[in-house]
Amino acid sequence: MGEAILAAVLAVVPFPSFVYFASGLGLGVLLTWIIQARLHRRLRRLLSIVESTSPPSSTPQPSALFSRLSAAVSLQTEQIYQLQQQLTDNQRLLSEAPIGYLQVDGENRLVYWNVLARKLLGIEHGQEPRLGRLLLEVVRSYELDRLIEIAREQQRSVQAEWTFPPTPPERRPVPVRGLGVHLSEGCVGVYLEDRREAVLIAQQHNRWTSDVAHELKTPLTSVRLVAEMLQSKVDASVRPWLDRLLNETQRLSSLVQDLLELSRLDVQAVRALSIKAVDLPALVRSAWENLTPLSSAKQQRLDYVGPSQLTIQADEPRLYRVLFNLLDNSIQHSENGQPIRISISSALPEGSSSNPETDGSEMITIEVIDWGPGFPEAALPHVFERFYRADAARTHLAPAVAQPSHLGPNGSGLGLAIAQQIVEAHSGTITAANHPQTGGAWLCIRLPRIQAVPQSINVTALP
Repeated sequence: MGEAILAAVLAVVPFPSFVYFASGLGLGVLLTWIIQARLHRRLRRLLSIVESTSPPSSTPQPSALFSRLSAAVSLQTEQIYQLQQQLTDNQRLLSEAPIGYLQVDGENRLVYWNVLARKLLGIEHGQEPRLGRLLLEVVRSYELDRLIEIAREQQRSVQAEWTFPPTPPERRPVPVRGLGVHLSEGCVGVYLEDRREAVLIAQQHNRWTSDVAHELKTPLTSVRLVAEMLQSKVDASVRPWLDRLLNETQRLSSLVQDLLELSRLDVQAVRALSIKAVDLPALVRSAWENLTPLSSAKQQRLDYVGPSQLTIQADEPRLYRVLFNLLDNSIQHSENGQPIRISISSALPEGSSSNPETDGSEMITIEVIDWGPGFPEAALPHVFERFYRADAARTHLAPAVAQPSHLGPNGSGLGLAIAQQIVEAHSGTITAANHPQTGGAWLCIRLPRIQAVPQSINVTALP
């Protein structure tokens, strides 16, 4: 019978067309089987949800099975509704947030951005491109693209600061701080903070400090000149008071110079430096020799560990000031007869060139260690803050913390702040700690041996 039907079909339908018909029929049967298999798996999954919340039954009746299936469908519908509500609430929070936010998928296609993100990126209202486009097609920002790539590669949150160029041309540049957050499936979310107000406040503060310092400089100089002139014309009983006046005037003049130096470093940063080749060990010896009167009075010596000659690129006068201040502090706060240790070492990152004359990645480490009382542990996060020693009332720390012994009884609290500014202007870092062996202050400076062109973005990995 089957053979007769097949012969009848072949008699009506040509063989090639029959092959196409049979292939289509087989494909349809296969697709039907796949759809049924998916529906069966979904049905079993829904039933398992209900069975986990109801007593087991060996042979469920059709009515009971239908009731359980209906309950599972209702439960899943409710869960989908709740998820949709949560998604709507989150999108509303992001759209109304006082910070810009955008999100890209694993291929850097724009998935979402709120109103503030569009404003920061220079997208005018009514010109918003469609979602799903590549981010670089929408925003020509290498820094933003690099931040996203680093967050995706490291699979952690990273932070960076840079400046968006003026877009359109009449718009001013926008300083921005970005926080890239690694999400699932290669997606990355980026929070964008407008830094224009913070930069403006910092500039106004620096301008005010500079103006005050300039206004104080001239009268202090006049007071010092008058006091020096009167030294030879007053009675011997009055001279100690005049000497004290001169000392205080000189201290205030030094404070004014420190304020002016900080103002120059804040405003000009790297441009304020005069970079040239400097023999670092020779600079250390020069700073120590100029402190010989202080070290000899306390019978202290310099314990130097490092190469006899090492050339780096730096601003010699400013780097000399850093070394002089650190050695001066160590001499003042070490016990009589105790040495002051300073060590210099260099290291190349793994995989970099071994030629120190041409490899700009080589880092120089300078360590200054003394045998004094060191820093109070609670004060360590604050020792580089300006006026930390002089203005204890501005912190809520205990008096012993607000006046760390290593800053000195007459210190202005600007010495370490200036040292930090100078080191950071050289693209380096400076840290403070207490040495585990001596118990004294341990200041560590890391500088690149060759000063590179400063980058427009500085990426920091967050823990």
